[in-house]
Amino acid sequence: MSDRDAGPVAPDAMAQAKQAARITARAARAQCHERIGPAAAPAITTHLLSLLPAIAPHGHPLVIAGYWPKGDEVDVGPALSALGAAGHATALPVVTGRAWPLIFRLWRPGHPLVPGAFRVMEPMSEAPVAQPDIVLVPMLAFDDRGYRLGYGGGFYDRTLEVLRAEAPTVAVGIAYAGQKLESLPVDAYDQRLDWIVTEVGVNRPA
Repeated sequence: MSDRDAGPVAPDAMAQAKQAARITARAARAQCHERIGPAAAPAITTHLLSLLPAIAPHGHPLVIAGYWPKGDEVDVGPALSALGAAGHATALPVVTGRAWPLIFRLWRPGHPLVPGAFRVMEPMSEAPVAQPDIVLVPMLAFDDRGYRLGYGGGFYDRTLEVLRAEAPTVAVGIAYAGQKLESLPVDAYDQRLDWIVTEVGVNRPA
């Protein structure tokens, strides 16, 4: 039974549950990264390319937002290169404020980057702002329902809520298969993923 099925959870209890889950998830992701590391990128690239016809069956060019990996996050750089070569526009997120949704600026591998908030590299301010059709989302953990565990800042949840209110937006979680947990604590602000791609394959949450 999920936290939503069980009814409202006190904010303090929810925060504590998520923080406890983050401790477990960070350790699991670190182990996956050490064990698999760069070997995951080619497989994830293949799975992402195979997923696109299900998302965009007519084959129109898409705007696909990735992310610049930090620490032991899965590297989607090779996937962005392949997506760009297939004719799609690619972008990276930019933090505009601690409580604000992310914006996305067009970027291709090889284009210059500058340090942004939280020491994450991002496109230069001259790069055009883009509205993504697909957002590749990093995470600490995921479950079969399509919920993800982030870092606690709420950036992607706020961003997906805004994007989905403006236009159809597909959220694709990117992770190692070993980051899956049986069930995550969730609240009313958590945005579900439409798909999850790991080095093992593609999963569409129930």
